[in-house]
Amino acid sequence: MNHRIGVVGGGILGLAMAWMLQKRFPMAEVMVFEKEADPGRHQSSHNSGVLHCGLYYQPGSLKARLAVEGIRSMIEFCRQYDIPHEVCGKVVVASDERERQFLESLAGRGAENGLKGLAFLSPAELKRREPFVQGISSLLVPEEGIVDFPAVMDKLVFLIRQRGGSVFFNSRVATLKPYPADGPVILEVARKEIQLDLLVCCAGLHSDRLYRQCTGLEPPLRIIPFRGEYRTLRPEAERMVNHLVYPVPDPAYPFLGVHFTRLIHGGREVGPNAVLALRREGYRKGSFSLKDTADSLTYPGFLRFISNNVRFTAGEIASSVSEKAFHAKARKMIPEITLNQLAPGTAGVRAQAMSAEGKLVMDFRIMRHGRQIHVLNAPSPGATASLAIASHIVGEYIDNS
Repeated sequence: MNHRIGVVGGGILGLAMAWMLQKRFPMAEVMVFEKEADPGRHQSSHNSGVLHCGLYYQPGSLKARLAVEGIRSMIEFCRQYDIPHEVCGKVVVASDERERQFLESLAGRGAENGLKGLAFLSPAELKRREPFVQGISSLLVPEEGIVDFPAVMDKLVFLIRQRGGSVFFNSRVATLKPYPADGPVILEVARKEIQLDLLVCCAGLHSDRLYRQCTGLEPPLRIIPFRGEYRTLRPEAERMVNHLVYPVPDPAYPFLGVHFTRLIHGGREVGPNAVLALRREGYRKGSFSLKDTADSLTYPGFLRFISNNVRFTAGEIASSVSEKAFHAKARKMIPEITLNQLAPGTAGVRAQAMSAEGKLVMDFRIMRHGRQIHVLNAPSPGATASLAIASHIVGEYIDNS
């Protein structure tokens, strides 16, 4: 393929996409357009840097397959380019009998997805690994780990440019001109028209809007932004967490609950909760956009979701406005943690796709329209699986088109 290919979005998935396109089509001219001044300023860097391996996902789903492929390819990439990472493993802890049954189901799901080394820990084994963690059952997931995702993105930018590609920052896509289905794609970026033979959109928090802007069609889903707020453990409390410690998640939701993460460059993070963000890039509680808020609150799917999940919604809001409520969630697995040992932390915003019926879209969602390919939904483990997602798109949507 000796063509011009554009990728909109300079997060980890967009950069992985550009790199994979270069590897598959070395004669193509590949260009990345990112509206921010640096790579991955949003979901790709506003996370805890965990490498997820596919424990939670429905067997046979695209997410399950690409999560398993993704963590292995990401670890291989990090080893090849000397990027800070560690395969430290995590434990998932059940606090009551109901959660124990869910945990057994998760173990079966993980094994079916191809995970290796899954093992239930005895109380003594759990105590040796995480002395302060308490639960009635715990599952070791040895393949999971932590990584420096910003370093991954910096390396991808370097590799793309080394191969002759371009990564343009401060380059927001303004318009896309109408074109025949078999004709070129014409973007307007920085007041310049750029003609492309193929366009791949990896717009994350704005994927639905870019789909509408580029195709003139209504997207089949809506992005609802959920802010996840974290706390950190003060230095004197860091000894209470050695690796990664997760609760058993409620299978009805894609959110994993308040968990404990050892960060790749030191420190310990606690969280997140999941509350509606009043701005798609709103990392502070006071962040507000009238357009973004109206988009969420007038969407029938979101209103149906809230009405069907009142208890869940109330609990997440409580942990956002009340330090004591957040602390109570942290104490579920580590009862000895005190409120004073929690310090303010960071926040991220998750692009959660939702249907008009109020259903959370759990799987990755990719659509092709003419010479455009849109990644409409790639939430966690999207960062871990980014190389695998990019390889999948090349193989299924470009090679086979």
